[in-house]
Amino acid sequence: MNPYARMLGAALTLAMGVASSAALAGPRAAAEPAGHTAVQKVLHRLTTDDGAPGALAEVRDRRGVTVLTSGVADLRTNAPVPADSSFRIGSMTKPYVATVVLQLVGEHRVALDAPVERYLPGVVRGHGNDGRRITVRELLQHTSGLPDYLTYLTPQDVLADRYAHHDRDELLRIALAHPPLFRPGRKWSYSNTNYLLASMLIEKVTGHPYATEIDRRIVKPLGLRSTSVPGDETGIPGPHPRGYVRPGAGADPIDVTEFNPSVAAGSGNMISSASDVSRFFDALLHGRLLRPAELAEMTRTRATGSSDGRAYGLGLERHPLPCGGVYWGHGGDIFGFATMSGTTTDGRQATVMVNLDPGGSDAQDADVTAAVTTALCS
Repeated sequence: MNPYARMLGAALTLAMGVASSAALAGPRAAAEPAGHTAVQKVLHRLTTDDGAPGALAEVRDRRGVTVLTSGVADLRTNAPVPADSSFRIGSMTKPYVATVVLQLVGEHRVALDAPVERYLPGVVRGHGNDGRRITVRELLQHTSGLPDYLTYLTPQDVLADRYAHHDRDELLRIALAHPPLFRPGRKWSYSNTNYLLASMLIEKVTGHPYATEIDRRIVKPLGLRSTSVPGDETGIPGPHPRGYVRPGAGADPIDVTEFNPSVAAGSGNMISSASDVSRFFDALLHGRLLRPAELAEMTRTRATGSSDGRAYGLGLERHPLPCGGVYWGHGGDIFGFATMSGTTTDGRQATVMVNLDPGGSDAQDADVTAAVTTALCS
């Protein structure tokens, strides 16, 4: 199971199609390279052995852009997964939020090592949680010790009324009703509460909704036409697969494509496409969104204690590659979708999506990662 806590975490863990297609673009699209064949095999495993209805991978390298799919977008109609699919990206929202905060750092409007209290006075209080002792850096790096509010929400709480609005103050109160996990800075623990607060900080400093700032600072400058922060909007615009959860082992998947993502405000509510995600990470890591000083801060990592050597920067993960070297990116999980994206500094990229979560197996998690690393190593 994904060790940095899946987007909906243990609190939202509940407890096929086999056709495949490949759409290729680029100067050598006529002959599929052996590496892409290896990725296709992983996607096929995701939609057969692992039980996901559908899967997609977009691979970018010096040959061009290749989109590979397997399985189905819709269990009712058996429609194939669109090559230009939009989908919920879950915790891949966090790098966008962190980027805006770091842009504000570069503008001298936020100080990374200032206490959260400076920007959100009196907001972080209760049961030993204290914004005077937690820095902005510790929010972005998950070293604040703040409890994750999603630990205390059950699947029934969210799915009982999937269209309900979840107020951020309400979600923060859930977290702050519990003591901190550790003293700030002492350890690492993934907490969606950190990015809930980061979105509130953006709004306090700029005077604008954090969604507006993401749109103004990232989405529009990069021309990301499939990327949005949906607020209370329950649907997914554009071509998209249906999103499913499996309520128990052996149970039939349930369609949860439409729901109100405000339960993941600031931490996992964005919608995008594989193409847009890859363009974002490429721009980020090649200095088109952050100045060198802020990008250096973002890529200063902290060990997470994971067995695979994963380390966490400021809203950005560093993973070792089995073929040597590292890649940067993030994973994401939210009702209906599991995603992961990775980028190397020499320009190789892979973004993967499956349309089942929660309810996917440990093998599904491992194979989403395998699809990314296979693409990057081929």
